Amino acid sequence: MDVRTAEFWGAPDLSIQIGGDGASERRTAEQGGGDSSLDWAFGLTTPELRLFTTGMRRRLTPGPAATLGERTRRFFADLPPATETKAPSPRLLVGALPFDREAEDRLFLPQRAANRPWASPRAGAVPLRGMRLTSQPSRAHYQQAVARALEAMRASRDGPTRLDKAVLSRSLLVQADAPIDPFALWRDLKADPTAARFLVPLGQGQDGAMRRLVGATPELLVSKRGPAVLSHPLAGSARRSADLSQDEAAAQDLLASEKDRREHALVVEAIMDLLTPWCSDLRAPPAPALVSTRTMWHLGTRIEGRLHRPDETSAADLAALLHPTPAVCGSPRDQAAELIRDLEGYDRGFYAGAVGWTNASGDGAWYVSLRCAEVCGDQARLYAGAGVVEGSDPAAEADETSGKFQAVLRALGVDEASL
Repeated sequence: MDVRTAEFWGAPDLSIQIGGDGASERRTAEQGGGDSSLDWAFGLTTPELRLFTTGMRRRLTPGPAATLGERTRRFFADLPPATETKAPSPRLLVGALPFDREAEDRLFLPQRAANRPWASPRAGAVPLRGMRLTSQPSRAHYQQAVARALEAMRASRDGPTRLDKAVLSRSLLVQADAPIDPFALWRDLKADPTAARFLVPLGQGQDGAMRRLVGATPELLVSKRGPAVLSHPLAGSARRSADLSQDEAAAQDLLASEKDRREHALVVEAIMDLLTPWCSDLRAPPAPALVSTRTMWHLGTRIEGRLHRPDETSAADLAALLHPTPAVCGSPRDQAAELIRDLEGYDRGFYAGAVGWTNASGDGAWYVSLRCAEVCGDQARLYAGAGVVEGSDPAAEADETSGKFQAVLRALGVDEASL
């Protein structure tokens, strides 16, 4: 990293101006953006990093996951050297990867980046009234899909490839009587301080409003800093309780659950297998640990390694390599993805994809886009999934998805108790 870039990232509390003098908006329009800097605001906060950007200077040519690493290398190679600019500017791409490896990603070079949140022009969110929730599919239909997935797993035992796990999701459509403020939703998701909170612009929807993915995920797909690589997958979950004794019992039951530990082991094994050829050193503890959010207990494993060739391997390469893991897709990946398409009946879009950043040096971090909603105008679509393995119970998996909806529903001020 050159000195000017290091100074940029090291500067304390750089502020971001929203609205500004109009010049940045004119530059965005001239360079193909066409939207205000607020439209293209991106935010990511974790215990280790606070990254906020505004404006869109240039988009990465979209494409499938297999080409992500090469496309990002070409993109940064085509940028003018930092020494030719009047002031240090972001040399990073931010955005989101879709769940489907063949679908197009949404990454862009921002106009400005800082470590202080946006100065929102709104004083605060207007309370929304008359919210209506529609479960798509219904809970009963979801339980039927889980049962069919279990039948497919049993049938695969006699076939050439055994299906060990499939992660099935369902969605909730929230219809409000006024536009839903994604910035207020992002703010109100701060109840989980250990989660990675994100707000990612996805482009305009059919009605012209900006689509945004907003959430607070507990799961790190992969990060790279120099030669160091880190992944922290979560698989195996239990809903938390307000009763302390019941909550502790749920945690201990999860930790002792043979079914959940088997589900978790599939994820860790897949990530270790994929990363091993890229690493000179790779390690993981022998058993998972408990990870908590405000609404859920999870089994988690911290996987750490060092790359063989860190100068030739970027965070984008690693994200494309790992995504989607068995934590959000299944095992084997291709067979599980095919079953998901057959049983879910809708396009996941960017749910269970990844959100994050990568810079010109190849460093970056990508988080699995969970506990999230796609917000556009007066609608928000929420998603939640559960891993189906041998021994899964359809009703229990539906309960797990209800627990995972709670983080976003509470931030919206909505109760899903009737679903």
